[in-house]
Amino acid sequence: MGQPSQKTVVSGILLLDKPADISSHSALAKAKYLYKSDLHDSKKAGHTGTLDPMATGLLPICFGDATKFAQYGLDADKGYTALIRLGAKTDTGDRQGLTIKTAAILSFDQSRLDEIANTLTGEQMQVPPMYSALKKDGKKLYEYAREGIDVERAARPIVIRQLTLTKLDDETVELSVICSKGTYVRVLGESIAEQLGTLGYLISLRRTATGGFDVTAAVSLDRLSELSLSEKIDRLLPVDALMAHVPILSVDDCEAERLKLGQRLNVKDRIDSLPQFIDTLLVRLYAEQTFIGLAEVSTSGRLQPKKLVA
Repeated sequence: MGQPSQKTVVSGILLLDKPADISSHSALAKAKYLYKSDLHDSKKAGHTGTLDPMATGLLPICFGDATKFAQYGLDADKGYTALIRLGAKTDTGDRQGLTIKTAAILSFDQSRLDEIANTLTGEQMQVPPMYSALKKDGKKLYEYAREGIDVERAARPIVIRQLTLTKLDDETVELSVICSKGTYVRVLGESIAEQLGTLGYLISLRRTATGGFDVTAAVSLDRLSELSLSEKIDRLLPVDALMAHVPILSVDDCEAERLKLGQRLNVKDRIDSLPQFIDTLLVRLYAEQTFIGLAEVSTSGRLQPKKLVA
């Protein structure tokens, strides 16, 4: 009797448009199920940054070899749009929480919002919310919050690269932001309300961009479920799509084999083709135009493999 054929491991990056009111983990699980078949193994998968259950929008999902490089999606800047409802504060900072305080809404105009956007743009410190997945002593902050325990949190550096605020009516403000990783838009919404002399919480949140990807290129779970398996496979981006910002270094086939064995190379003759750097530089490696992984090159020309595809 012949041996059963080995399944092909699904590999690549899916741009998913996550629906509201399901967790990122559930969205990932559904995507993995939709790529599963008698011939394909989709077990190895992960996403590049959690979205709140309330939030919709861009959730890149990495399959197979792409999971090795998911960190570069986590580190990327993110784009969001959101709606802030003024006059109240919830325990979660969004519409899914309980109202814990109310406040009067002072009169404001678009010029005041423009001033606030300008004030909040740039480098700053932000205290993470209690309802977050950050851990304290091995326990997630939201687990403490559900027990009514408030844990002291240290402020963390973030960067608001672009911020636009638009008055929709006397109690609703729309925000559009490009920000660094680790930025909590719920906290930003509360800060904007505070600048207006009142309280606020998010009633909607949508991720529009991350790592050079735009939500307009994403597919919904409903649409994905309607596609044939070959059409689903065709929607996957290459493994290296998350790393378009990383400089390229070419190696020959012999050098590629040495790198796969964990050996270092001397590429001093190719350093001039790279951007100027101090100490070390992360590079994408290609052999015959095929992506083989990431490596670090030093100013001395020593190339050290970091993460390679199978």
